[in-house]
Amino acid sequence: MSDTIRLNKYISASGFCSRRKADEWIASGRVLVNGVPAEMGMRVGSQDEISINGKIIRCQEPFKLVVFYKPKGYACTSHRGDSSGIFRNFELDSDLKYIGRLDKDSEGLLLLTNDGDLCNEIARARNRHEKEYIVTVDHTITNEFITGMEKGVRIYDSNKENWVVTSPCRLKKINDRTFSIILTQGLNRQIRKMCEHFEYRVVKLRRIRVMNVELGLSLIHISEPTRLALIS
Repeated sequence: MSDTIRLNKYISASGFCSRRKADEWIASGRVLVNGVPAEMGMRVGSQDEISINGKIIRCQEPFKLVVFYKPKGYACTSHRGDSSGIFRNFELDSDLKYIGRLDKDSEGLLLLTNDGDLCNEIARARNRHEKEYIVTVDHTITNEFITGMEKGVRIYDSNKENWVVTSPCRLKKINDRTFSIILTQGLNRQIRKMCEHFEYRVVKLRRIRVMNVELGLSLIHISEPTRLALIS
């Protein structure tokens, strides 16, 4: 880089974490610039050496967004030691992070990026970004089921400690046992828990869309203009 940029942006561009998280690392004193503890708001350039907990951080140059089809039976995990993990079984660059995990029993569209800010922007629940799924259940769908799901369902949170009510969503019946659902949340195993509330068991769950990226192409790299369109 010929010009200087803010340190938190540099760290985010490296794929290490989001800008918000970078500020936390800087404030904690664990970020060094040329061997000296960094200061909030400082600017750095290509001539500077940035390290976090002793690890040298380098700014990612080309932006990457990968559209990937995750098959059923594989885990969304960054732990390379997990034998079922996507990074262990598929040719995915080591600097990528997944956006909005799919559980092991689910399949479909998974976005991965080296941009910490983009990852944080899409994953943040309050931004209410749409995600669309096709779901097959174990018995006939009723109008009461559709209406109840759309209004919101009381389920346990990810820690199984508190009850939460899901946000209103949109459902469309496809056939007797299959429906599409559009969520603006990303709670752990949300659709499965919602269906269980009405005594339905999910047989198949496939994500087909995240915001304006739709399922159709597997493992492709998207250019910078698409990144801007994605979060606009």
